[in-house]
Amino acid sequence: MNKETIVGLDIGTTKIAVFVGRKNEFGKIEIIGRGKAESLGVRKGQVLNIDQTVTAIRVAIEQAEAEANMKINHVTVGIAGQHIRSMQHRGIRIRKNVENEISVEDVRELEEDMYKLVMAPGEGIIHVIAQEFIVDNEPGIKDPVGMPGVRLEANFHIITGNIGAINTLLRCIQKANLTVQDLVVEPLASAAAVLSDEEKEAGVALVDIGGGTTDIAIFHEKIIRHTAVIPFGGNAITDDVKTAFQIISTQAELLKVKFGSAFADENKDNEIVSIPGLRGREAKEVSIRNLAGIIEARVEEILNHVLYEINNSGYAGKLGAGIVLTGGGALLKHIIAYTAFKSGREIKLGYPTENLAGNTDDLKSPMYSTGVGLVIVGMKALERRGGHQQETSPEVKEEIPAEIQEPITDESEINDDTTSTHEQELRENLGFWERFKKWFTDDIR
Repeated sequence: MNKETIVGLDIGTTKIAVFVGRKNEFGKIEIIGRGKAESLGVRKGQVLNIDQTVTAIRVAIEQAEAEANMKINHVTVGIAGQHIRSMQHRGIRIRKNVENEISVEDVRELEEDMYKLVMAPGEGIIHVIAQEFIVDNEPGIKDPVGMPGVRLEANFHIITGNIGAINTLLRCIQKANLTVQDLVVEPLASAAAVLSDEEKEAGVALVDIGGGTTDIAIFHEKIIRHTAVIPFGGNAITDDVKTAFQIISTQAELLKVKFGSAFADENKDNEIVSIPGLRGREAKEVSIRNLAGIIEARVEEILNHVLYEINNSGYAGKLGAGIVLTGGGALLKHIIAYTAFKSGREIKLGYPTENLAGNTDDLKSPMYSTGVGLVIVGMKALERRGGHQQETSPEVKEEIPAEIQEPITDESEINDDTTSTHEQELRENLGFWERFKKWFTDDIR
C-alpha cells in the first residue's frame, strides 16, 4: 500500500463503505477505488455483531482492492453512535521558561493536559480541538506560536465516546486484518467533504442524516463549535413505514426511497401504489399522501432534535451559511423545503465532491459524504505526520486491550464456518434486494 494513499472505512448502520484516495500530480485528492457491502451487524452506529461486521468489511475491502489494484492494510475509520458526546473546557498552562517565545511544544503540552481530564466511568476522549487561545489574558488568538507570554490558555472542544463501543469497533478492524491509522468522529469527516472554508467562517450547521443516527457539526469563524449525535435516522423512518402498513423492511425501504416525501401536503389523495403480496397473498394498496404523513412525522421529530442542538450550542444567531444537509437521508423528497419551513433558515444539500479532483460523477451523492470525508481527514493527518503511517490513532487516549493491540493474522481465531455462512448470507441478501427491487418496480401502478 502506497504511503501516500488513504483508505476511508465508513462502518454505518445501513452500509459499510470503503474509499481509496490519493493525491494527483496537482496535489488534489482523487478517489481511485470503492467498495460497499450491506451492514448487518451495526445498529445506530454501534457494532452489535462482530462476525457479521467483519464479513461485511472484508467484502467491501475486496471490492475496493480490486478497483484500486492494490492491497489495503491501513484504514482511517469513522466512529458514530449515540454514545458520542461533546463538551467545552478551558485549559491553563503557566510557562516556566518565560524568556523564550511560545513554541509548538507548549501548545502540544496544553492539548495533552486535556486528555488527562477525569471522565465518567467507561468514557474516553477521542478528539481535543483547540478553538481559541488566550495569552496573558489577551483573548481571540488563533495561533499563539511565536508570541511572548507567561500564562497560556485555550478553549477546547472535547469529543468523547464509550470505550466499550470504541474497542468493539477496533476489534472488528483487527479481525479483518487491517490496522487503524486514524479514528475520526463522523460529523467531522462529513464536514471535511461537503463544507467550504467560506461556509465555516460565516457559520454553518452540518446535518448528516444517516441510517441509524443524525450527526450535527456546527462551525463559526472556521472553528468547530458544537457536535452532537441524535439516535434517529433513515432507518427510523423505514421502521415507521413498515409498522404502519405491516410490510417487510425491504418493501418499506423501497416505498420510502421511491415514493416517500417529507411534505404530506405536496402529495395528492388519489395517488396510490400497489405492493406485491407475499407468497400468494393479495397486493396491498398504499396512499402516497398517507405514506408522506408517516414520514413527515418522523422527519419533524428528527428536525426538532436538530434545532434543539443548534439553539443549545449558543450559535443559533451566527449561522450565516444556514444549514447544510447531507447523508443518505438528505435524498428524501421535499426534505430541503421542509427543513427550510421548520427552521426558517437557508438550506443547502451538501455533496462530497466539493474538495475532490478527477471524474466525480459517480460520487455525486450525499450518502458518500462520510466515506469521502474520512479520506480527506486521513490525508491531512498523514501530511502532519510527514507521510508516515501509524497503527492507532494518537487521539484515542485510552488503553486498548492487549488482545486487540496487534492485527489478527491467525484465521483459526475466527470461526471459519460462521464467517463463511455470514458471507454467503450477505451476498444472497444483496442479490435478493436487486431481484425484489425489479419485481416491485414492475408491479407498481
